[in-house]
Amino acid sequence: MVDLETMPPEQQTLRQGIRSLPRPVWILCAGSFVNRFGSFVAVFLVLYLREEGYSIAEAGLVVSCYGAGNVLAAGAGGWLADRLGRRNTIVLSMFSAAATLILLSQAEALALIVVLTTLAGLTSEMYRPASSALLADLVPAGQRVPAFALNRLAINAGFAAGPATAGFLADRSFTYLFVGDALTSAVFGLIALVALPEGVRTRRGEERRGEAIRTIARDRAFLFFLVSSVLSAFVYFQAQTTFPIHLRESGFSNSDYGLLISLNGLAIVFLELPFTSITQRFPAIPVLMVGSLLVGLGFALNAVATTLFAFAITVMIWTAGEMVYAPVAAAYVADLAPQRLQGRYQGAWGVTWGLAFMLGPGIGAAVLASSAEGLWILCGVLGVAAAVLLLGARPRPDPGSSR
Repeated sequence: MVDLETMPPEQQTLRQGIRSLPRPVWILCAGSFVNRFGSFVAVFLVLYLREEGYSIAEAGLVVSCYGAGNVLAAGAGGWLADRLGRRNTIVLSMFSAAATLILLSQAEALALIVVLTTLAGLTSEMYRPASSALLADLVPAGQRVPAFALNRLAINAGFAAGPATAGFLADRSFTYLFVGDALTSAVFGLIALVALPEGVRTRRGEERRGEAIRTIARDRAFLFFLVSSVLSAFVYFQAQTTFPIHLRESGFSNSDYGLLISLNGLAIVFLELPFTSITQRFPAIPVLMVGSLLVGLGFALNAVATTLFAFAITVMIWTAGEMVYAPVAAAYVADLAPQRLQGRYQGAWGVTWGLAFMLGPGIGAAVLASSAEGLWILCGVLGVAAAVLLLGARPRPDPGSSR
């Protein structure tokens, strides 16, 4: 019998790499599945606001505030993951998110919705840097692509069922979305509290003030990656903001949108591991470039799609880009980061997605209001730009890294 734990990583297949992962990785993935299944509010927030009578511009503003919360969450979550501990940060994030979502469900005034949506963006996403850092703690460099691929499989298995369920609930009462999201957040918090290890934790005095910022600022490859990530994420987040508005204005229902987004999740559940078994054999940067180009192309083709089948094709194209890009990107960041700064490197990457979520809805809605075709062409251009920027993200040769 082959001993998977002693087999060199480069000789393992993806399936063998996944089978050799430690038990806490599987527990973390189970918690991620539960949480992602119940992430109803972020997906349907713009439709909820339109249903409540807010304009496209107001809905874009509120969703941008969720993105602002994401920016704060990435920075704060990364810092807390290194200082408070990975597990403790996940617990704090999930329990506070549950409380915030219940409060948001009862808010009526726009100003209060803006404040609570910002808090929801902060608390719901603060766990992400800690979760990624914990995976990096549990799995050594060179074996992380299978770990992140498994975590994404769990997340997207939840996402495959979640939007369809959310669409069903939203057609009856949007309140059910907030309650369900809060409950699943609390369940993930309990799983983390009871079953996850603390992970690496930097003690006070173990690093000089400002060391993390200086290290990241000097990491040229990582900086190019971060700028590219902002552009790719800007395009990707149109799926949750302008894409559903475009569908509704094209005569499609909430359920149609839920089914299209579930198609994304189902494709990832069944196809991402086969994709990753191929992409893990290649250097990270070319793989990331192909992923960025496919995401841009998929959204660009919305300019000519008119039927539900045509929109399903566009979703599958940008989903293919996501499947190529995401597992390799997560492992790239983990391998690039010093161990004591894992949380903050993951947090810095999360900041780029938060910035895109903050800027994307407002800019996207403004362009959509002027020209739907113009928005989707812009997405294609940004996909190309993101790929070109990745040429500067090649890390310096490191004999201790597999990439």
